[in-house]
Parts: sequence; structure tokens; C-alpha cells
Amino acid sequence: MEEHVKRMLDVSFSATMRISKLAKEMKDGGEDIISLAIGEPDFDTPDFIIEAAYEAMKEGFTHYTPPKGIAELREAIAEKSRKENDLDFSSENILVTPTKHAIFMSVLAHLDDGAEVILPDPAWVSYEPIVKFADGILRRVPVREEDARLGQEELQEAITSRADMMILNSPCNPTGKMMNKEELKMVRDLAVDNDLLVVTDEVYEKLVFEGEHVSIASLDGMRERTITVNGFSKAYAMTGWRIGWLACTKELLENIAKIQTHSVTCATSFGQKAAYVALNEKEKSEKAFEHMMDRYRERREIVIKRLKEIDGFECDKPESTFYTFPSFDHDKDCMEMSMYLLREAKVATTPGSAFGDRGKKHLRLSFANSKENIQEAMDRIERAVEKL
Repeated sequence: MEEHVKRMLDVSFSATMRISKLAKEMKDGGEDIISLAIGEPDFDTPDFIIEAAYEAMKEGFTHYTPPKGIAELREAIAEKSRKENDLDFSSENILVTPTKHAIFMSVLAHLDDGAEVILPDPAWVSYEPIVKFADGILRRVPVREEDARLGQEELQEAITSRADMMILNSPCNPTGKMMNKEELKMVRDLAVDNDLLVVTDEVYEKLVFEGEHVSIASLDGMRERTITVNGFSKAYAMTGWRIGWLACTKELLENIAKIQTHSVTCATSFGQKAAYVALNEKEKSEKAFEHMMDRYRERREIVIKRLKEIDGFECDKPESTFYTFPSFDHDKDCMEMSMYLLREAKVATTPGSAFGDRGKKHLRLSFANSKENIQEAMDRIERAVEKL
């Protein structure tokens, strides 16, 4: 019992959620808060996807499904993976589940107690607690300051005889960087040489402004040692639907399916029907997606331009996602800066330390908000920083 209590005491709540909770409390108390903290599209799910779920419910599709997901959705995901990601998988290689749960199950199913997991720093806040839940040991590898890429020497140094797994996230939350082919081949070589399993989170794969997304599982030697995780939350504005998937070999899928069966049983039935329509109605989905991307492009330009005008702030233009990860040169740590901006500017941001040591003098700003709110938020931040 003590062991289980200790495990939970080692895991903290997400800093993103803590800031957002405080911001909501302030807003509910009558304060005019603008949130740039949450990683969620500010667009509603397209109507044709909502209608598909409604029709499925009206037709009685409200019961359990097979644990791995309904056949037509798994086949649609496999087809998408083959055509868009060059992944040689069939429906038998697909399991439908919420994206975060896919990562959780992948780690839990394949990590022995005390085994080490390699993780680039900075990285999304939930990877660390997921590894802790599995009694794994995290070994963070700071990305290079100059270009936010992994260095081969640093990565090799972090891999010990106890290393079993590496977690990747490209496009990356929080930096908006994508791993290029050269970087991925370097990771591939080290994973093969050291017999590492790679869990790759590609949920932002479609939110790309410049460059090309490449799935590491498509590289020679990686199909057998990669679990590719993806989902509908970001590209289809379906965060609350909790529908995603993972793709891997049947051998890797076997233990994951056991966890699915004995935990959530299956993904939401009518949500799966809606997800199938999202993939199958390509013209409608692309039209809705391009509308979102056009707005994101406009907002990205505003945020980058305004950050350059704020004293002490620097920020590279993100290649992907809807995040910026500016650094700041002021006599505050990132939590103090985030709290200062919330209290003084009434703008919610996420402290960079939530994503690892590499983010200690950074903030994550989401531009998944209206252009008007972003303009006002940047005005407020600029005025607040001038008072420092």
C-alpha cells in the first residue's frame, strides 16, 4: 500500500491545468481573463461530424464495440496511415482509443519496473507522470539551444544498458518544432543499435506551416520497434470526443489490447462512427481544416511580431502546432512570470518548466484563440512587462 501511495505522491497535476483552473476561477469571479494556456482548438467540431454521431445514436449505436474499435474505422485509419504516413499497416495493426490513453497503455504494456525512458526536453507535460505510473525512470535529453534539435552525442550519452524506450513528439508541444529526416535517421540508428522501443506521439501531424512531417515508423528498421500514436483532437477540433488511435505490429499490440479490455473496454461507440465520417468525408474535412489553418497562420504572425516588440522576449517562428515557446530575460522564473502576467495582465500562459528543465526561462503561448483576443492579450503582456 505504501508503495502505491508513494507512486501517486511523486506525480503532480499538470501545470497547464493548474494555471487554467486559476484563470477560470478569476474569470468566474468577474475578472476579464484571456487564456493563451490551453492546448485546444477554439473551433467547434464541424457540423457533418456532429451529425454523424447523432445519426449513430438515433440508430441505436450506443453499445459496446470490439475493444480494438469498429472495423470500418480501423480500416480507414490503416488506409490513412498507408497513404499519408507510408506505414505498412492493416486494420489488424490499429487500436482505437483516446490519444493520451494510447500513450499510457503503450508505456505501461512495454516498460519493466526500473527501466529507463529517453525523452527530449522540453516535452509535453504528461509523458513524465505516465512513465512514473509504470515505475519507469525518465532520462531527459535537452535539445540544443540554437535550433531546438536533438544532438547525437547528448542522446547517445543518455542511453544506458537500462534504457528500454524512447518517447518522441513531432510536431512538438510546446516548441512547435518538427524533427527533420536527418534527425529522425539519427534517432533510428541509435534505437536500432540499442534495441529501444519508440513511442511516437504525432497528434499534431497535420498542423504544419513549413516543412514536412515524417513518421519515424516509416524509416527502414523502425516498423517492428515503433508505436505510432495519433488522434482526431487537434486536426478535427474533436478534443472532447476522446477518440484517437495507435498503430504498431500485432506483437506489440497484443499487451496493449489487454489493458484496453480491462480498463476502458472500448472507445465511445458513436464517437467512432463520427471519426470514421471525419476520415471518409475527405473533401468536407479538408475544407474545415484549411479554414482552421488559415486562422492559425494569421494568429501565428501576430504573436511572433508582437513578441519581438516586447522587451526581453525572444521567439522563433513555430513550424507547426498552435504554440509559441518564447524565452524571456527578466528577473523572474517562468512560474513567477506566468503568475505575474495572470495577475497583472489578466492573461493566462503556461510556465515553460512544466515541460522540463530546458523550459525554465520560457512560457508557452497558445494561439488557439481569436485574433482579437490575441491582439488584446499581447497588448496587455507588453504593458505588464514594461512595469518590470
